[in-house]
Parts: sequence; structure tokens; C-alpha cells
Amino acid sequence: MDIEAYIKKIVKVFVEEINDDLVGVYLHGSLAMGCFNPNRSDVDILVVVTEELPINIKKTIINKLLKLTKGKRNQLEMSIILERYVKDFVYPTPFQLHYFHPQYLQDENFICGGEGSADPDLAGHMTVTYHRGVTLVGREIKDVFIPIDKQFYLNSIINDIKDASQEIKGNPIYFTLNLCRVMQFLKEGKVSSKREGGEWGKINLPKKYKEIVSQCLNVYNGEAEDIDISNEKLIEFADSMVGEINRLAKHTNK
Repeated sequence: MDIEAYIKKIVKVFVEEINDDLVGVYLHGSLAMGCFNPNRSDVDILVVVTEELPINIKKTIINKLLKLTKGKRNQLEMSIILERYVKDFVYPTPFQLHYFHPQYLQDENFICGGEGSADPDLAGHMTVTYHRGVTLVGREIKDVFIPIDKQFYLNSIINDIKDASQEIKGNPIYFTLNLCRVMQFLKEGKVSSKREGGEWGKINLPKKYKEIVSQCLNVYNGEAEDIDISNEKLIEFADSMVGEINRLAKHTNK
């Protein structure tokens, strides 16, 4: 798939449907940070708008995005947020619309977002956008986004891995590499990608866990089809990492 053409079609949806209320469309995640895998990575986008979106516009955006993304290997994860919550940050951050939801395929009337909707993950997405994102259309990132207090970013990325011990068996690549990047942030303060977190983990984690990280990186990079690690070892790794992350986070909060 031509990823550049794919993104241009996605961006065109927001330009056409939001018009003058569109502040900008911004790329974050693996593609922005240079570690995109065309066989497995999502396309991560934030959209900033000046005004709340009416329901009919949200439905039109959803329908257009469904046509563009259905069946694609590189699915879209996208959130639309109001400019006022970018400038006057709120945690967890309210959002107008989120697209990356299987219920869209099951219920044509389903809308994720709007009044009462807030997502702690957005602190992480906005931090990555500020430090390492790419402007696809609209105002430049540094004219729109502001630095977010590191505690909110930390809360966001820890929220993402809090259930790692229970879920790592089902998604070992995602949780292993995310655990590494959370640990790297706590140790070094670096906003990193999953790949960068994994590379850091290979060097800095205890020797007994380096094989787990190496195998997960190989799959993430497309160099292997699967890992060969028992569920028991994965759970032990996750338990250890979550425990150490929580310990370090408490120290950071003091």
C-alpha cells in the first residue's frame, strides 16, 4: 500500500468536512517517529478543531473513513479534539470523535465521542505530537500544542500498561515494547516509540528479560513471524516491569 497516498486521502476527509473550523491534522505514533512497519503498524492522527462538531458531520467523517480504511492492514487511530483543550489542557482530555472502534462496523449509528467523553491516552498522544509529530495540514505543531506536565504524560502511558500482567499473553509485542518505553521514560525522561523503548530494554533491562524483548522486537520489525516464549515467562516479565514502574512512578510523584 502507498502509505503517503493513503494518508492524503484521510486528511482530505477532514479538510472537506470540517472546513474553516479545522486548525490542523497531525501525525504521531510510529510513522512520525520513523519506526512504522507497513505490515502491522497503525496510522495515528490527531485532529484539532475550533468548534464542536455536529452529529451529521461526525457521521459523514465516520462513513468516509470506513470506506478508506476497511480491510486495510494499516488501520487508522484518530481523535478529534477542541483547540481549547490543547491550549488549556484537561486530564483526561475531552474529545469530539474517536475512530478506531469495531463497533463502527456493527452499528451504523454508533459515535465514539462528544459530551462526557474523555480519554487519558490523549495526554500521551499530545506529548508525542508536540515533541515528535508531523504537521499534515494546518498550523504548525508548536503554534498549536503546548508542553504537557510530565506527570500527565506519565499517567497516560502507565494507564496503557496497567493491565499488562493480565493481557500480555494475548498481545505480547504491544505490551512488552510499551513496558520498555514507559520504563525508559521513568529512567531517562525520553519520549520514545515502542521500537526505541525495546532497543533501550535490550541494553538496560536485567539479562533474563532481554530475550523476551529481542524476540518481540524481531516480530515488530518484521524479522520474525512470532515469538517462542512461554506465557509464564511473559507474565513474570510483565509483573516485574509493572511493579518496578509503579515503584519508580511513586518516587517521581514525591
